[in-house]
Amino acid sequence: MKRSNLGSVSLIALALVCASTTACTSKDNPDQIRQRTAEATETMRRDAKAVAEGVKEGMSSDKAININNASREDLLNLPGITERDADRIIAERPFKNAHEMVARHVISESEYARISDRIIAGH
Repeated sequence: MKRSNLGSVSLIALALVCASTTACTSKDNPDQIRQRTAEATETMRRDAKAVAEGVKEGMSSDKAININNASREDLLNLPGITERDADRIIAERPFKNAHEMVARHVISESEYARISDRIIAGH
């Protein structure tokens, strides 16, 4: 996923260089050059926004992790989970369901709300 996004960003940068070079070497009047530059800039802005959205979507669409066997690092990658929280989750395992972490006062309800869509409690 990261490799394709890097390629997209590189392609956009190359397009900008090509557009700039073409605009600078043509014999068009300044208004035409400004117009083409504005169009190229708008296209790049739109493409960069699409790449950023794709990266964001890719990062947030990761599979849910199983809190009963997730590594400490996996737990630390959850939004808002601190080292202390990760250690407490590991120490209190196993959980019958993910919300049991709140019932057993391992994490708060607000912390659970931030991660509930990214965790499961399988066996």
